[in-house]
Amino acid sequence: MAVYYNRRNPTEKREKDIQYIARDDARYPEILTHYSGMPKGLWLLGRLPDPTRPSVAIVGARDSSPFGDQTARWFASELAAAGVQIISGMAWGIDGMAHEGALEAGGDTFAVLGCGVDVCYPSGHRKLYEALIARGGILSELEPGSRPLAWHFPLRNRIISALSDLVLVVEARAKSSSLITADLALEQGKEVFAVPGRVTDDLSRGCLNLIRQGAGLASSPAEVLDALGILANKDTFCQCN
Repeated sequence: MAVYYNRRNPTEKREKDIQYIARDDARYPEILTHYSGMPKGLWLLGRLPDPTRPSVAIVGARDSSPFGDQTARWFASELAAAGVQIISGMAWGIDGMAHEGALEAGGDTFAVLGCGVDVCYPSGHRKLYEALIARGGILSELEPGSRPLAWHFPLRNRIISALSDLVLVVEARAKSSSLITADLALEQGKEVFAVPGRVTDDLSRGCLNLIRQGAGLASSPAEVLDALGILANKDTFCQCN
């Protein structure tokens, strides 16, 4: 049990099951040691992803459409039901939908934050935050109490991609932070898939550009499962309405 002090009120102690896992700790994710620029340690609430199981990062627009929300939930739910761990960043939009889809399927999902693990950001995701701690984990390289500053988020993207075997982008504008995660994944030698979306939507531009550049086209969760070497159930081919 780790004890930390509330920075806003240094006289108030608070206890949380926050762990710090240094790079030389046997529990430090071995997959992160394969890449340069990884953090010297991770703060953790809950547990780490199981290294013996496949993991997929699902990322995308914060201002997602109803189509994008439904699609992200569908992919996450089907992948999680097949035993795939879902990694994302707990942001509004696609990130949150991916976590919720995995949880609804009874699967395991993990969030990498751009703030301290004891800071629920966005604050409106309190219920999701608590569910992630109970059913998966919250990770950050930033020490407890760190605020969600803008420059923290591009940094955390490298951890999201590194923890994953494959990155799936669901809705992204032509200039999107989700594309940073995709670029990092490619640099790390990971497969990148994108949901094409509707060609008339601005939220499809980033995904269409990724596909044009060689990313896998994900029209159903079965295609992602196939890339992971997992046999898909026939129901995985159902289409979103």
